[in-house]
Amino acid sequence: MAQNNALTMLCDHLEYTFKDETLLAEALTHRSAASVNNERLEFLGDGILNFTIAAWLFERYPDIDEGDLSRLRASLVNKDSLADIAKTLELGQYIKLGSGELKSGGRRRDSILADAVEAVFGAVYIDSGFDATRELILRLYAEKLHNIPDVQTLKDPKTSLQELLQSRRYPLPVYTVLEITGKAHNQMFKVECRIEDLNCITAALGKSRRKAEQAAAKLAIEEVSKKIAS
Repeated sequence: MAQNNALTMLCDHLEYTFKDETLLAEALTHRSAASVNNERLEFLGDGILNFTIAAWLFERYPDIDEGDLSRLRASLVNKDSLADIAKTLELGQYIKLGSGELKSGGRRRDSILADAVEAVFGAVYIDSGFDATRELILRLYAEKLHNIPDVQTLKDPKTSLQELLQSRRYPLPVYTVLEITGKAHNQMFKVECRIEDLNCITAALGKSRRKAEQAAAKLAIEEVSKKIAS
């Protein structure tokens, strides 16, 4: 009875009533708790979420290209955004976890919360079809969709540097790994970013080659911007 009351409270928060509450119970069951869990529903919900947000952005921003649309979508459907929604719904208290996950604070872990939200979307789809799922997604995402970030702020430094250089007809930067230190499981990379035509050389550290390249590119943007402005 207590479980049914809890699920009813969650349905009130979702503003959706399940015809088959076993679907909701499955969506809230982590793999650590049972062999029948929310992984398949999460897979389904992830696909529906990506399509729903992609379609909304496509219709809302007819003049934005594919790359920027992809960045906007990624900013909305990532783990952090989904975890935010889960916390608003207080979803953590409803998730069924195994004893190990309970002891390690699984109810507060963003990855578990995010997966559960996607599983709920999958459960609603099985329960009532696409239109009901789309309506739920757009309702839960209403505030985020109202406050869409500037796409320029979503671009990683390497992309921003490349676009800056191309706009001024300068050649693309060359990235070179200067040094790798540390043991295999805890390496540190030092990468150089070199733009010969502007006599711009920057270097940065990162826990992966990609992160070091991004950090070096960020420094290069600052240097290039100063050179262009002077």
